[in-house]
Amino acid sequence: MRNPEFAALTAFVAVAEQQNFTRAAASLGIAPSTLSQTIRTLEEQLGVRLLNRTTRSVAPTEAGARLLDQLQPALEGIGKAVETVNAFRDSPMGTLRLSVSRPSILHVIAPLLKPFLAEHPAIKVEIVAEDSRQDIVSGRFDAGVRVGEFIEQDMIAVRLADEFRMVAVASPKYLEQHPAPLHPDDLRDHNCIRHRWSTDAAMHPWSFQRGIETIDVAVDGQLVANDLHLALYAARDGAGVAYLPEAFVCPYFNAGLLVRLLEDWSHTKSGVFLYYSGRRQIPAPLQAFIAYVRRRGNGKKASNEIASRNGSAPLHDEALARASIVGGTAGGAPNGRAHVS
Repeated sequence: MRNPEFAALTAFVAVAEQQNFTRAAASLGIAPSTLSQTIRTLEEQLGVRLLNRTTRSVAPTEAGARLLDQLQPALEGIGKAVETVNAFRDSPMGTLRLSVSRPSILHVIAPLLKPFLAEHPAIKVEIVAEDSRQDIVSGRFDAGVRVGEFIEQDMIAVRLADEFRMVAVASPKYLEQHPAPLHPDDLRDHNCIRHRWSTDAAMHPWSFQRGIETIDVAVDGQLVANDLHLALYAARDGAGVAYLPEAFVCPYFNAGLLVRLLEDWSHTKSGVFLYYSGRRQIPAPLQAFIAYVRRRGNGKKASNEIASRNGSAPLHDEALARASIVGGTAGGAPNGRAHVS
């Protein structure tokens, strides 16, 4: 038996970690059919089945799990060895893979891309838009971009955008037919555009605060969406009341297309962060991107910390960049509200 090619072993690790051929193929930049054939050829070479496949799942066999345990540290070591070469280059090169929540793409990441890529012509950036709580390590991402409440506590984070407020809004057309709520509890009588969390498929109550007073309201309505842009456009068209990031809807206030409701009440989110694992060597493209957002913040630094309400270990915040306050996700956070202090 000849030794399997490095590319085939890398492909196997990608499938075993992702437990999904489509996602693994996307991370490798190849077609799913090509990946499937690569795995079949590898199994034929080794004379053993490595993966159990069903129509809904993919999981390593006992032999596959043992091979995976041996390959993961070996591939990580190879990656570190290759990465050391970057230290001898005049400018970093490679691919920066980011998992980014959809609202953050347009409002946080997009303005950074053109100047960053112009500054680093040898770096490529691949962005995957998704709102689910992606494991960036197993997904083979260098970093993610999320609202602070959704970042695991063992990650290192760099602030990209400051705290922002969630506000209730409706269109003038909607308010012609429904009296404006005077208190958050009044929303129970309104047609509210609810948000289904991609992280846990749940719909959480809308959280409001006024001074030291807080209240959670379990709203109801005809429309449920998992995309803030859809909720925004539906509210603009008079479909109901939406709960959205303030800066997300400001242009619609100015144009008279939306009206802010409950002006004394809002809910503050911790901000948007670039986050990555502190347990892995930071690849050169990510180092360059972190340095770029630091400079964009005019060298301002803050020793902030994100800590969850449940008292778990804090997430370290290098809090270096300053950008416009931007969108997160409506309602309360599923893993407890986080704060930046």
